[in-house]
Amino acid sequence: MELRGKRIAVTGAFGALGAAMVESAVAAGARVAAIDRAPAPVSVAAGVTAIGSVDLADAAAAKTAIDAAAQALGGLDGLVNIAGTFRWETLAEGSADTWDMLYRVNLRTAVAASKAAIPHLSTSNAGRIVNISAAGSVKAAAGMGAYAASKSGVARLTEALAEELKDKAITVNAVLPSIIDTAANRADMPTADFSRWVTPAQLAGVIVFLLSDRASAVTGALLPVVGRV
Repeated sequence: MELRGKRIAVTGAFGALGAAMVESAVAAGARVAAIDRAPAPVSVAAGVTAIGSVDLADAAAAKTAIDAAAQALGGLDGLVNIAGTFRWETLAEGSADTWDMLYRVNLRTAVAASKAAIPHLSTSNAGRIVNISAAGSVKAAAGMGAYAASKSGVARLTEALAEELKDKAITVNAVLPSIIDTAANRADMPTADFSRWVTPAQLAGVIVFLLSDRASAVTGALLPVVGRV
C-alpha cells in the first residue's frame, strides 16, 4: 500500500495502459481521478472519480479537468500523463499533418495537464509528475519519425520541468516503454513474441514506484522499461 492516502490524477485513463495504471494505483492505496477524451464510463471502481470527454490538448479544458480532479480528491499528490497515440508513417508517403497531430496528442496534452496540476501539486509535501515517453525517442526506426519526435519532446519536457520544480518538492520523471502488450498491438503484429513485450501492469508498477515516497530522490529520470524487446 505504498500510495496509501495519495491523490493521483491519471490522463488517458480509459485506455489499456491508463486502466492498468488506475487499477494499480487504487491497489496501492491511492484515490484516483481518471481523465480521458472518451466519455466517462457509467460505473467505476471504489476510490475512482471518472472525468470524461476532455480535450487535454486544450489548455482551458485541461485546467478545468485537473481542477475538478483536485476538488474531488481534496487536492493532488501526483499526475500521470498517459494520454497519447501512435502512428506508423514514413515521411515520403505520409502527411505533415501527422507530425502536428502527434505533437498535439502526445506532447501538448502533457504540457497542458502538467501546467494545470502544478498549483495543486505545490501544496503537497511530495508532489509527483510521471510522463510516458518511449524507447523510440532515443533512436527512431523507419516510419516512426513523427511519433519519436513527439515522445522526444515529452522527454525534454520531463527534464526541463524537473529542474523548474526542484524547489517546490515536486519530482518529474518519465518512463520509456518499448512495445506494450495490448490487444491493438497484438492485432497489428500477430506473429510477434508477445512474451517479450512489456505488459500494462508491469509498466504501471514502475509508475507506482515513481509516485511513491521511496522515489523522493529521483527526478529528471528517463527510465527505460523495455521488457526483452
